[in-house]
Amino acid sequence: MESFIAYYRVSTDKQGISGLGLDAQRHAVATFMQGRGTLLAEVTEIESASKARPQLDHALQLCRSHKATLVIARLDRLARNVAFISNLLESNVAFQAVDMPEANRLTIHILAAVAEHERELISTRTKNALAAAKARGIKLGSPNPKVGSDAGIKRIKANAKQFREKVRPIILHLQSQGYSLSAIARELNARHIATARGRLWYPATVKLMLEG
Repeated sequence: MESFIAYYRVSTDKQGISGLGLDAQRHAVATFMQGRGTLLAEVTEIESASKARPQLDHALQLCRSHKATLVIARLDRLARNVAFISNLLESNVAFQAVDMPEANRLTIHILAAVAEHERELISTRTKNALAAAKARGIKLGSPNPKVGSDAGIKRIKANAKQFREKVRPIILHLQSQGYSLSAIARELNARHIATARGRLWYPATVKLMLEG
C-alpha cells in the first residue's frame, strides 16, 4: 500500500478562522484515501503574509524520509502560490491532488509558468502606473514616515489577532476535552501548527494564548 503525507493550508479569511476550511480539506483527503494507502501524517500551514512556507518544507521532508506521496486537497488554490509551486518542483516528491487527480509535473510546470507570467504583468502595470503618476507631478511615497510606521504596527497587530482567532478555538476545544497545558502544547506541535513566530508550543505559550 502506498504511503501519503497530507498538506493543508489554512487561510486568514473567515472560513479558515472558523475551521471549516481545514475540516473540508481533511474530509476531502479522508475520502480520497479510502482503499488507496496509509496516511502517515497531516501537516497544516497557517498562511501569513510571509513567502516562507515552513510546514510545506516539513511535509516534503517527511515525504522524502518515508518515500511517501504528498496529497493535497485543493491544488486549484495552491497553484496560485508561486512559492508552493517552486518548492514542489524542486523537491522531486510525488504528489496527488484530490481536486485534480489527473494533475502531474507537466501540469505544475504550466501552472508555474502562468503564475510567473501573471506576476510579471502585475509588476509591469504597477511600474507603468507609477511612472505615469510621477509624470503628472504626483509625489510618490509617504509624506509622513510616522504614518507609514503606525500603519505597519497596525498591520502586525491585525496579523497577530487573526492568528489568535484561528488557533485559540483549537486550543479551547482541546481544553474542553480535558487536555492539560502540556498536553495541548504537545498536540499542537504534533499537528505541526507553529506559534505566530513559527516556533514550538510550550505550556507557557498555550497559557498566554488562553489568557490573551
